[in-house]
Amino acid sequence: MKWRINRRTFLRNSALSGLGLLTLKNSRSAFSYEANEKLNIALIGVGGRGSWFVGAIPRVGGNIVAMCDVNERKASGSFKELPKAKKYFDFRKMLSEMDKQIDAVVIATPDHTHAVASAMAMKMGKHVFCEKPLTHNLREARVLQETAAKHKVATQMGNQGTSSEAFRRAVELVQAGVLGEVRHVHAWNTGGGPGKRPYPSKVHNLPDYLKWDLWLGPAASRPYNSRWLSGWHGWRDFGTCQLGNWASHTMNLPFKALKLDSLWKADTLVSDERLVRLRAEVSGIHKETFPKWEIIRYDFPARGDMPPVRVNWYNGAGRAPGPRGMIEKMMGRRLDWGDAGEKRWQDHAGCLLVGTKGMIHSTGHNMSFSLLPEDRFKDFEGPARSLPRSRGHEREWLDACKGGPPAMSNFDYTGPLTQFVLLGNVATLFDQKIEFDPLAMKIVNIPEANEALRREYRQGWSL
Repeated sequence: MKWRINRRTFLRNSALSGLGLLTLKNSRSAFSYEANEKLNIALIGVGGRGSWFVGAIPRVGGNIVAMCDVNERKASGSFKELPKAKKYFDFRKMLSEMDKQIDAVVIATPDHTHAVASAMAMKMGKHVFCEKPLTHNLREARVLQETAAKHKVATQMGNQGTSSEAFRRAVELVQAGVLGEVRHVHAWNTGGGPGKRPYPSKVHNLPDYLKWDLWLGPAASRPYNSRWLSGWHGWRDFGTCQLGNWASHTMNLPFKALKLDSLWKADTLVSDERLVRLRAEVSGIHKETFPKWEIIRYDFPARGDMPPVRVNWYNGAGRAPGPRGMIEKMMGRRLDWGDAGEKRWQDHAGCLLVGTKGMIHSTGHNMSFSLLPEDRFKDFEGPARSLPRSRGHEREWLDACKGGPPAMSNFDYTGPLTQFVLLGNVATLFDQKIEFDPLAMKIVNIPEANEALRREYRQGWSL
C-alpha cells in the first residue's frame, strides 16, 4: 500500500485547492467572517522561503497589503511582483503603522526572529502563519503557544506535510492499531551539521542593501561578516540545524500518531509519569555550532493505551554510525542516498514506525508513505477516515482566520512539537542523559542545562 505525491505537486495543489471557496457567492457560511471576503495580510521575510507566499497567499484568496524584508537585494523580486503593497525593512514599524489595515501575518524569516515577530503580531490581535521551525528555542515555543491561546488568534506552522492526505491517513492507521504496538521509531536526515567552526573574526564591509542590525534582531550584536549569513542554519545563535529545519517535518508523524503531544497537556494522562529521557551521541560538542553527525535517542513513557516508545534520530549521511544497514534490512531495500535506486537522494530524509504487526515508512515531508511488508498489506484498505481533510496548508489557516476550525498545525500543537525536536539540540551540548519534564518545561536532572532552553535578548527586543 503506497501513497505517493511529490513535494512540488503538493505545494502547487495546496495553494490552488483553496480557490473553490472564493466561488461560493452569496453562500451561508458558518464562519464569523464572510467566506468570500479577503483578509489583509502582511508578509515578514520575502527574499528566501518567503517568496513562495508572495504568489501562494493571493492564489488562496488573501490580499497582501504589506511586505517586509531586511535584505533589499534578495527581496527585490518579491517587491516588484506586488508593487501596490507597502514595503518595509522593520516589521515592528510595519505592524505599528499599519495596525488597522492588517488582519494576519505570514512569517518566513531566519529561525532566530520567528518568535519576536509572531509574538508582536499576536499581541496586536493578528492571526499568524509562521514557517518551521516555529521558534529558535524551547522557551519561545512555549511563549508563542500561550500567547496564541490568550489572544485567541488563528495560527499555523509551515510544516506543509501535515495537510497532505498521506499524513492524515498514516495517523489514522497508526491510531487504529494497524501496526500493532509501536515501540520503536527511526527518523533520519543525511544533511548533518557544520561541526566545529570558530566564530568569524574579520569585519567585512556592510553591503548597502542589507539592514544588518535588523537581521540580527534579538541575537547579540556583532560586526558584520558574510559568513554569518551564508551558513546561518549551522550557527546556534541563529539556526536550529536539521532538527529544526527537517525534523519539524519528518518527526511530525510519530509525534501526532503516537500521541506524544499528550505529555505536554496536564489533563490527558492517566499516569503521573511524563518525563522524556534522551541522550545524544555526537561527532563533537560545540557551543557555537552543531555536530557533523548525531544520534539522539528519545525515550517516551506510556501514553494512555500506547506503550513506551523510543524515537531514534540519525543525522549525517555516512557519518552517523550504524543505522543505515539496520533500516534497510527492516525495509527490505536500499536507501537512495545517491548510491542506490534512482541515485537521486530520494531517501535523504525519512521515518520508519515499527510496530508488532507492521511498519510505516514515511518520506521526509510526510507527504507519502508505504505500509510494510508490502506483501502483507497488498490490497489493504484500512479503517474509515476519522480526521478532517485539508484543502491546503495556507487555505486551512485562512479558513481558521475566518472563524473556521483550528488548523491542524496550530501553535497549541506545534509549540510542543517544536519543544520535542529542539530538545535534541540541547542534548547535543551535554555528554549525559537528559530528563525533561514537558509540562514544567524543565530539565530535572541537570539544572545548568535549563539555560539552553532559552536565551537572552539584546536591548530593544522582547517577547
